[in-house]
Amino acid sequence: MTSTDRKTAANSPDAFPEQRQPRPGPGLLWRTAASLRNIWRGLVSMRTALVLLFLLALGALPGALLPQHSLNQAKVTQYREQHPWLGPLLDKAGFFDVFASPWFAAIYLLLFVSLVGCLTPRAMEYARACRARPVVTPRNLARLPHHAEATLPCGPDEAVAAVRKRLRGWRTEVRETEGGYTVSAEKGYLREAGNLVFHLALLGLLVCLALGKMFGYDGQVIVLADGDQFCNTGILNYDTFNAGARVDGTSLSPFCVKVNSTDTEYLPNGQPAHYQSDIGYQAGADMDAGPDGPWHPYLLEVNSPLRIAGDRIYQLGVGYAPRFTVTFPDGTARTQAIQWKPVDPASMLSEGATKFDRPGLPDEAARRRNQLAITGLLAPTSSGGSLVTSVYPSLQNPEVAVDVYRGDLGLDDGRGQSIFQIDQRQVQSGLLKRVTRQNLVPGQVIKLDDGTTIRFDDVAQWVDLQVSHDPAQDYLLVFAVLILVGLTTSLTIKRRRFWARIGARAPTGPSGSAGPDAAPDQRGRTVVQIGGLARTDQAGYGEEFTRLRDDLLGRARDQGEVT
Repeated sequence: MTSTDRKTAANSPDAFPEQRQPRPGPGLLWRTAASLRNIWRGLVSMRTALVLLFLLALGALPGALLPQHSLNQAKVTQYREQHPWLGPLLDKAGFFDVFASPWFAAIYLLLFVSLVGCLTPRAMEYARACRARPVVTPRNLARLPHHAEATLPCGPDEAVAAVRKRLRGWRTEVRETEGGYTVSAEKGYLREAGNLVFHLALLGLLVCLALGKMFGYDGQVIVLADGDQFCNTGILNYDTFNAGARVDGTSLSPFCVKVNSTDTEYLPNGQPAHYQSDIGYQAGADMDAGPDGPWHPYLLEVNSPLRIAGDRIYQLGVGYAPRFTVTFPDGTARTQAIQWKPVDPASMLSEGATKFDRPGLPDEAARRRNQLAITGLLAPTSSGGSLVTSVYPSLQNPEVAVDVYRGDLGLDDGRGQSIFQIDQRQVQSGLLKRVTRQNLVPGQVIKLDDGTTIRFDDVAQWVDLQVSHDPAQDYLLVFAVLILVGLTTSLTIKRRRFWARIGARAPTGPSGSAGPDAAPDQRGRTVVQIGGLARTDQAGYGEEFTRLRDDLLGRARDQGEVT
């Protein structure tokens, strides 16, 4: 083998097999770190924040358009009954409890992280920009979109003083050059400040919403409008109670509310036009005096909640409670008025159940066998006839159509039971039997086979109250105002720059060269070049630059020396 062949063989790829192996790629840890870095950069970009903000607004729409469990459970039930296919599907997806759903919380948290990641470097950059000096004057001002040049009949120092006086309110910087002076000026730093205030306030708004969900609560309770009372001393006093994640119900704000009367105005088509209730309240030291202590009057209306002890009390609706008096064979009587549930909001036709225990029986088994339940329909304005229905929601001609059941109501078996109906399992098992059915108007009486009488006395009204507590509500308002202020500032203020180059003009004599024999009107003349540039595409800087040019170069313009 010749030397040439040996060199060829040595340079052949087959000579060193290990050199043909592909170079090992980056390690798994390095690739994971790179992927996380790219994900983080994408998450904290302003584009991602805007997309998440849009998704948050889009996700909040169902909370405004659909009934919510936390606000009105009856409306949710009614929607599910009216939409038997769509209702359960929306409920399963969390559309009836939007602001507590996992998907809304995911958007919320991602937006929070994105805003923090966006605002931190922007705030640092803005802080550096506020401390930085205005940029140096460009070499060729004639290339700027706004520029002018003139010769002024004054010295350079006088021209500099005039420029600085006209630019009062701008951030200016005067620099001395070989040929004279340059003036750099900037204005509109509040534009970026407004932008930061807007996003920081949005971030604060999200924090307040989170705090409200953690430390807030709301509950609903039905109170009869005949002097009945409700005290906010424990969660057991509520019909429904929704507590925040950090609320255990042991430290509620103590107060009491007494509903004296309620008044509802209806339109001719039966739609409610106005709710208002005459209530009284006690808080603080007033509660120590008990029910006989001082009560502060208040007129509670739909959009006029009572604010007391850090809570807000709203009136959500009204309804009716028929009052029955049951007189047992031994002469003992029991009177009770329990709220009945409206089944037709247009006519306030209501259904419910009023339940009684017979007193004075020797043992528990006998008591259970003789329990009574009055169930049926209540028409506030009855149409008359054997089939009771309501033709108008106000209380004008009340009538009830009732079934009376006797037996074991199942109240003591440990299972929950609705106050608006009886347990049908007790009816099916034969432990609870219907003994009569009848229509009644106020004052009429039913007599049962064992001598018990049931009298329909009258109809009371009830109000549905909601108590809401949100410790971050005041801060929420502050951040909402700051959002508007920041947005208005960022949209109305323009970031713009202005430069001026000022240099003395050399006087010339009759021969055309500079010298002491120059014409008197050429001594002390200064060339001023100005230029302007807007940092954004917003219109309006052209008019402002024209005003600056006229104020600074006005004398030269009158002499026709402006270019």
